[in-house]
Amino acid sequence: MVVALLGFGRFGKALGSLLGEAQIQYRALDPRVDVPAPVRAPGLRELVAGASVVVLAVPVPRTREALESLRPHLLPEQVVLDVGSVKVHPYADLQAVLGDAIPWVATHPLFGPVSLALAERPLRVVVCPSPRHPAAAVRAGELYRRIGCEVIEQTPEGHDRVMAHTHALTFFVAKGMLDAGAGMEVPFAPPSFQAISRTIETVRSDAGHLFAAIQRENPFAHEARHQLLQALVEIDRALEATPAEAGPESARFAIPDLGARSPELQEARELIDDVDRELLSLLARRATLAQRAGKAKAQLGHPIVDPARETRLLAERRDWAESLHLDPEVVEELFRSILRFSRRAQRSEAREGGEPSGR
Repeated sequence: MVVALLGFGRFGKALGSLLGEAQIQYRALDPRVDVPAPVRAPGLRELVAGASVVVLAVPVPRTREALESLRPHLLPEQVVLDVGSVKVHPYADLQAVLGDAIPWVATHPLFGPVSLALAERPLRVVVCPSPRHPAAAVRAGELYRRIGCEVIEQTPEGHDRVMAHTHALTFFVAKGMLDAGAGMEVPFAPPSFQAISRTIETVRSDAGHLFAAIQRENPFAHEARHQLLQALVEIDRALEATPAEAGPESARFAIPDLGARSPELQEARELIDDVDRELLSLLARRATLAQRAGKAKAQLGHPIVDPARETRLLAERRDWAESLHLDPEVVEELFRSILRFSRRAQRSEAREGGEPSGR
């Protein structure tokens, strides 16, 4: 398999790194970016020639233009896919330019450069198949699974409706809070704001430049924004109109709790399950990061085990435990197990393809 990447910006580079890790050959072209020489294609013809899959890693508003530039060089045995964060308009562009002649499928990877850098898992991709090219969706799914992704099938309209009420609203709220000064550093904050603050920082670091495209290109974003604004205005009016002595019991201000569905013990158990799932996800991230550190150390000829580093690490974790009023002895033993887990992951990586060093 050979993959051609038209576009090598932040996401194109991130996708290229996943392809490289999966030992999938790729080449890239982007006149706006300095593409590394080993994977750089001199032009569109050379980019596409011999490629199994052609990926449009370009901004959504440029999808049609990119397709039209590619069309003279494409062959019926190739598959073309996009990676845009909205799907209705790119799907229509793919159909208009490629039609029945060239297999195509619209896709949206639900991850970005920051989530990859943090080794967040699982990686998920939404695939919107065309009934005219069912085999193209299968081939795209195979490619994404080879680079470690879970594949979710959805219609373009279904995808954009969900994203309007999640992705687009998240960006909209984050932008509003930033403009209102709520995202600035504060000397202290309750956990509720800390969670929102992390969301704002993710938006700023991962894809802040996508704000306008997400809002304008998603045909359902306008409706989602105005539903939210209407609800907020009504709540604000109710707060202004309700006397303070009315108290918090007003039905207008009630936020539904978990109710009888979750008595105290069941609620605690469900929350523990959530924490355990998060811990396992973090362990998976740690293993990936440890392998990454191991590969870097392998290039320097360093061994897997670094006793001095591990001693400092355990001492730091004991200090962190004490600051959180946790038993430092128990926490040290836990991290000794985590270190053994990380070493095992590194040795497995070494057996598969190299001689990595550890974390």
